[in-house]
Amino acid sequence: MKVRILLVSLLCPLFHFLKAEDDPTLRLVFTHESDGGLLFLDSLRYKSTSDETYSLSRVSYLISEIALETSSGNWVEVDTIGYIDAAKRLTSIDFLLPPNTYRSIRFNIGLPEDLNHSDPSQYPIRHALNPDYNNLHWTWATGYIFMALEGRVRYPEGKIGGFVYHLANDVNLVSIQLPLNLFHIEHTLIEIGFDLNKVLGSPQSISFQNDGYSTHSHKADDIALKLVQNLLGSFQINRIQEFSPKKKSAPPRPIDLPDLHTPYEFKMSRHFPMPDLPTDNPLVTERVELGKELFFDPILSTHNTISCVTCHNPKNAFSDTRIQSTGTNSTMTRRHSMPLFNLAWKEAFFWDGRATSLREQVFHPILALNEMGSSVDQVIKKLQAETRYKELFAKAFNPGTITQEHIELALENYLLTLVSYHSRFDEAISGKTKLTKEEKRGFELFMTEYEPRSNRFGADCFHCHGGALFTDNQFHNNGLFPSKDLGKYEYTAKNSDRFKFATPSLRNIELTAPYMHDGSLATLEDVVAHYNSGIHNSETLDPNLAKHPPEGIQLSEADERALVAFLKSLTDPQYLEYSP
Repeated sequence: MKVRILLVSLLCPLFHFLKAEDDPTLRLVFTHESDGGLLFLDSLRYKSTSDETYSLSRVSYLISEIALETSSGNWVEVDTIGYIDAAKRLTSIDFLLPPNTYRSIRFNIGLPEDLNHSDPSQYPIRHALNPDYNNLHWTWATGYIFMALEGRVRYPEGKIGGFVYHLANDVNLVSIQLPLNLFHIEHTLIEIGFDLNKVLGSPQSISFQNDGYSTHSHKADDIALKLVQNLLGSFQINRIQEFSPKKKSAPPRPIDLPDLHTPYEFKMSRHFPMPDLPTDNPLVTERVELGKELFFDPILSTHNTISCVTCHNPKNAFSDTRIQSTGTNSTMTRRHSMPLFNLAWKEAFFWDGRATSLREQVFHPILALNEMGSSVDQVIKKLQAETRYKELFAKAFNPGTITQEHIELALENYLLTLVSYHSRFDEAISGKTKLTKEEKRGFELFMTEYEPRSNRFGADCFHCHGGALFTDNQFHNNGLFPSKDLGKYEYTAKNSDRFKFATPSLRNIELTAPYMHDGSLATLEDVVAHYNSGIHNSETLDPNLAKHPPEGIQLSEADERALVAFLKSLTDPQYLEYSP
């Protein structure tokens, strides 16, 4: 017999002694283990059952169809989807559960068919199935990745390579059932151990060298079949205990919103995932207009000589054609200027991710001595001396005082409206035009993995640049020759972040040369050549690149041209036709 968890609302009156904030809650916590202890990510210390040394840098998976069996044999089903990611420290799933005695729990690794093939753009941010949140969706091919295991492996000759195991497709849905002894009244925590050494080797032994360094779960794939069998015995109940849930804080109220304001209509592609727009700084036309004025005005620089546009030219998708930009005192910036569009989907800014919001980011270049070289006091005094800015701030805020916070919020409002989704590729996806034969071949290469054992020789671009945004908005070491610039490590001080930089979107890539954080690659042809045969291996090289052979993926010249042709189809004409 099955009982839907939605019935809990009918059962609650029977337990009237419980307050609303004390609704019966169960928390599942997944701990990741190996060799009898907690798993350490990015640690090349683990031995597989095939006696190969490996590490894991990514452990991500989706949990669905959770159900608990009562002592009387009834199953209480939970209408909750969970997203677990060890590196992001997302390890728990909370849901309501009626008080009862329970003797077993079951759940899926992966999704049932209807959810697996649902439209990913419908899910709000922080939902387990939002593709920008979980980075587990093969957009353009439909279907989610059920489990992603990625890491490094030491080859027999001592060199270090990578492996990428992506379990997906409907036939590979895995159902786990575990016995438990649970008397649940309220706020119970169940810790479930997930042994990664077992999933990679027991009972079916997996050898990186002999079985392969990657799987994308194609039909009858040996590695995928072994992973499915091994998952069945890789989970166990570690402990059950009470816990005290934190009270949910109320959503932040809008900051200094004027009584009279005009909501701004945010437009995006129907293929884009839902963005995480700030609730305390809602998009209003008056703030957007103020932010645009500030962005284009050299008043923010110490000598009134440069503006934000100086290094972020709209005709180049708000990027700079120079390798390094020139600051107010003729000093050079350290890194190449990033393009500015589709920022509403980013959670970390700058090449190293040191700013976690746009409002935090915007004053960095204003204050930097090698950029605009100004100060907060100087900027505020100059703006206060301008009648038009007094009027603009009065329309955008209440009170309409000119403060650092109001400047930050206005610039954030404007930058969030810079959205790009009108390329020829988008027109082709919508059936309004067609890609050329060469562009289609380029798209095929872009979306196809490099996996010789399954006779697939693609360019592997989609791992980091997949989805409608053409970026995963994460940080990766993409194989440039190491320099003094240590990337994200300079912000986090984590060795695993050395030489990792933000993944830019490939939309408008034709307009944003030169490329990479250091501007070291002058043309798109140079970029393709780098990934084709110029990868520098190092300890933090992304596994999706480290799994390639030392000589590279060796695309033909025709395929290199096709890839460039496809990338040019991602250009949005709004920038070519831009006028302020």
